[in-house]
Amino acid sequence: MPDDQLESILRPLAFFAGATFIVTCLALIVLLIAAWWMVFTKAGRPGWAAIIPIYNMVVMLEIIGRPWWWIFLYLVPLANLVFGIIVGVDLARSFGRSTGFGVGLALLSAIFYPILGFGSSRYIGPAARGDTLRPAGV
Repeated sequence: MPDDQLESILRPLAFFAGATFIVTCLALIVLLIAAWWMVFTKAGRPGWAAIIPIYNMVVMLEIIGRPWWWIFLYLVPLANLVFGIIVGVDLARSFGRSTGFGVGLALLSAIFYPILGFGSSRYIGPAARGDTLRPAGV
């Protein structure tokens, strides 16, 4: 098969694969923004804060009861992974969820944030301060 013919076959396939990838990524971004919006709204914060970079992390830290300067800990390589898991666990506990759910928030955000945002979880207070109310049956 000549190169011209092979190229004429592969070019549309490559375009289709690239377009599919871009559309999938955009759909995932929209889903995560909507999930964060719902999480913020459930916690009594403005939903629009989810779409403003850096400020959304400040609001997230307020929701879980951590100081705002923890944002700088995300700039430290490797430590940011640990603090990301801590924030995920604190967020899960702030909504009455388990530590395992919090690890899921940190490691599988695309699955667990929509569950938290669109599910029946209710905000019970900042977990890091220890003033959360236990939901009934836990």
